[in-house]
Amino acid sequence: MRVLEAVPFEAVMDHFAQQHPCDPQDSANSNDEAQGHIRNAQSTLQGRWHRVLLDGPEVLRVVLPWHLGEDGEVELIPRTGLTVADAARRLTRLHATYATTNPLCAAKLARQATASPLPLFLSTVPMPGPDYEHLTVRGGLIHLDGLHRMLAWATADRLVPDRWTPAYVAGLSPADVRHGAGHDQD
Repeated sequence: MRVLEAVPFEAVMDHFAQQHPCDPQDSANSNDEAQGHIRNAQSTLQGRWHRVLLDGPEVLRVVLPWHLGEDGEVELIPRTGLTVADAARRLTRLHATYATTNPLCAAKLARQATASPLPLFLSTVPMPGPDYEHLTVRGGLIHLDGLHRMLAWATADRLVPDRWTPAYVAGLSPADVRHGAGHDQD
């Protein structure tokens, strides 16, 4: 991880709102839910946000919370969570039928496979709420927004070493920031 800079919460929310507008008329738009996760991270972690770059393998280790596959027939990620790598392997195994059983999720994944890499929004601990309460991993990098992007990139083999992804992370410790800043100088 390359830590680029500390970022005030208002800047995080401004960036999110610019890139991910909420549209209540669009049933596929879950940006309001992601915005809630980001606000929870702000209150839970007391405003410690950083803009970072993550190497492809680091993104593969991000923990994803429970995901029903956009109200499809097949639960993509169990309540205990999966890493991006594990969820991508599961998605690959389901691939032949997933578009039929979970058409909205499959459409989001297809769209994100070739889309420009918008920043991810992550935290260092799970957030309050049903999506996170049963996660077995309680630390590391945990999804707030970008599940479909990360899975699409993983299944398209875009998460490789030395391919950097921008992200906003809530809750990095001072040691993480010092360590990450040192790598930025390499």
